[in-house]
Amino acid sequence: MLDDLKTLLGDRLLTSDAVRRQHAENEAWFPEMLPDAVVRPRSTQEVSEVLAYCHARMIPVVAQGARSSLEGHHLAQRGGIALDLSGMDRILKVHTEDLDVVVQPGVTREALNAHLRDTGLMFPVDPGANATLGGMAATRASGTTAVRYGTMRDMVLGLEVVQPDGTILRTGTRARKSSAGYDLTHLYVGSEGTLGIITELTLKLFGQPEAQSAAVCRFPSINAAVETVITTIQMGLPMARIELVDDMMVRGFNLHSNAGLPEEPHLFVEFHGSPTSVQETAETFGEIATDNGGSDFKWSTLAEERSALWKMRHGAHFALRSLRPGAKSISTDVCVPISALAQAVETAKIESVKRGLVCAIVGHVGDGNFHCGLLINPDDPNEIKTAKDFTTMLADLAIELGGTISGEHGIGMGKISHMRAMHGDAALSVMRAIKTALDPHDILNPGKLLP
Repeated sequence: MLDDLKTLLGDRLLTSDAVRRQHAENEAWFPEMLPDAVVRPRSTQEVSEVLAYCHARMIPVVAQGARSSLEGHHLAQRGGIALDLSGMDRILKVHTEDLDVVVQPGVTREALNAHLRDTGLMFPVDPGANATLGGMAATRASGTTAVRYGTMRDMVLGLEVVQPDGTILRTGTRARKSSAGYDLTHLYVGSEGTLGIITELTLKLFGQPEAQSAAVCRFPSINAAVETVITTIQMGLPMARIELVDDMMVRGFNLHSNAGLPEEPHLFVEFHGSPTSVQETAETFGEIATDNGGSDFKWSTLAEERSALWKMRHGAHFALRSLRPGAKSISTDVCVPISALAQAVETAKIESVKRGLVCAIVGHVGDGNFHCGLLINPDDPNEIKTAKDFTTMLADLAIELGGTISGEHGIGMGKISHMRAMHGDAALSVMRAIKTALDPHDILNPGKLLP
């Protein structure tokens, strides 16, 4: 069946068990799902030809990048082709005057920022993992800096997209706004590879801040830390990052990297601006933290100390495993209005203890988003069921509090069962109509996003 593709792609169509298994791995509880073949295109035209071929034969196609997603987005649930876009990794054009950049989807955020270092510009969205920008757009990724700079939804100006039948289209422009017709760009942002394959992105850039400082502060309770966050946001302090870690996560940091932190809830924060404004913001934040029972407030403008703090935070996925060596780590997220954050986090802690789960909480709490990291034995059906029951409880709680079942992980396979409760039948009908219109054979990432 794949002979014609083999002629087109040569050794960039791979069918060995080792390669297929590599593209079937995931960080969640899903079983291995092997694609029938892995394709590594080098150009938009090759992607177009692959999709046209698969569309004519109704072969499923699942786009993949760094494969760092946490809800099974990239798994070949129905076999078919794993379209590995990581080799399309060219930075095509940096427009320094206009603060934008054109890239292929396989460029990672770290590679882009390394390329931009000497221009005085930066790309701010930081999900923690060194994800590809195409994958970040497809999942509408967010991260630690969203409280100041926004999410991928705010960064994407335009796209080049290959439709399921191989047709190539462009959406958006390099202009910063438009009122010309339907917003197709943001239809594809967050569509998780179910409507089209992103082969080029035009993204906003920002100037590197003149000064940066980072701080850490501990609190006697989750509620005290969250009250500090709420006051900080309500006062309009220009925070670049404001991250909550609970006592269990701090224990993981201590075990994993010998952090030496008191095992209490902490806030990690970062400020960007001029040297004067950074100092003033840090001092004001310190006063707010003290008023809420915070202590051991320490801040620094030294690059190496800031890097160490965020390296530790970004290593939370691995530090979590230190709490139960040999266990599988599962991460889920929700996002709620900032006024409901304390209730949501406290409920998550209480319910995880009630169920006997090892659970650590971290959160980009400046926008009400937090993550629960669970440790389970993947060979124990009872533990898997308990963890799934917990994630269902958390999703229901988020909806009840006026929030969303995911602030940045997306839906994939993991949260698909919550979509009806989240959106209702009318909205789901519209989503299905869009999917059917653009992908009538349901070849693009089938079994994901829509129940």
